Amino acid sequence: MPPTFSWDNFEDIAIALADKYPDTDPLTVRFADMHKWITELPGFTGDPGGSNESKLEAIQMAWHEEYQDRQS
Repeated sequence: MPPTFSWDNFEDIAIALADKYPDTDPLTVRFADMHKWITELPGFTGDPGGSNESKLEAIQMAWHEEYQDRQS
């Protein structure tokens, strides 16, 4: 994972979220909560206002894929 990342680094964010919240099913997380969690990740340098629904959805899907991989 790069030392810093922003909203367009979907995979990096997904891995960081899966590491920090290993028992959380990403599909149960509200976008508002996920936004907060992302902006609090170490190394996140993106503008908090720079996200949108499509970016959050892409992150959620990448996180869900990572979550499923770790469950098997």
